[in-house]
Amino acid sequence: QVQLVESGGGLVQAGGSLRLSCAASGTIFRLNVMGWYRQAPGKQRELVATITSGGTTNYADSVKGRFTISRDNAKNTVYLQMNSLKPEDTAVYYCKNWGMGAYWGQGTQVTVSS
Repeated sequence: QVQLVESGGGLVQAGGSLRLSCAASGTIFRLNVMGWYRQAPGKQRELVATITSGGTTNYADSVKGRFTISRDNAKNTVYLQMNSLKPEDTAVYYCKNWGMGAYWGQGTQVTVSS
């Protein structure tokens, strides 16, 4: 069974940085597409970034130039480096794995104060 465990969320002031981590188990991680989504209160869950097994990345327009997704296949972990954070980045951030199916982590809260 695939398990995804996110960490690294917290409270930060606008302009600050955070790095989220998502550790995966129960899957052949190096073959999987991984991604980060977020959901703000009262809004739908939205895609933030994805990274393929070959390292190709894709970003939402709202985070381009500020966020960087990366992966360490030796550690079965995907990261989201978030810089120049804005209050509108406040949300619960979820890790997603596409392997034999689609799996979600439990989410980690990111709060950006103005």
